[in-house]
Amino acid sequence: MTALFESEVPAATTAAGPGPFVIALPAGMDLLNSNQRLHRQQQARLIAKLRDTAFETVSESPSLMDALAAAKPGPLFQRAHILGVLHPRSKTRCDPANWYPSFKAAVDGLVDAGLFEDDDHTRVVGPDMRLGHVVTRGQLVLVVRGLAADEDPLGYRAVTR
Repeated sequence: MTALFESEVPAATTAAGPGPFVIALPAGMDLLNSNQRLHRQQQARLIAKLRDTAFETVSESPSLMDALAAAKPGPLFQRAHILGVLHPRSKTRCDPANWYPSFKAAVDGLVDAGLFEDDDHTRVVGPDMRLGHVVTRGQLVLVVRGLAADEDPLGYRAVTR
């Protein structure tokens, strides 16, 4: 299976702020899949773990911590595009969009870390989920790129007007 996106080579940068930042969660984490049917307590534990891990990953990144310190007292990004890359465990076919619950929990951790004030549609475009290369035990990676106030990174205005 060929990767459709190489997360180590993020999308073009913009003048809207720092980044892009590549936030790689540890390989082998338990992830939520929209096809799973878990008990709500088990699902809540997985969501909390993903959210906490995303927060910790930000706090362990010197470049992100420096950017956050420079942005204080506000969030790092006023607007941003998030590319979510699922690195599968094997070469079998998969649908990265099925892992949306995992991406959502991780994005909530980025909000907790101060990258965004909130992850609503006025501040965040994405996560735009893609398939990456195979990683032993699987991995979730988020690529966050700042956007200018009027920037339309994916051409949405063509269909929303």
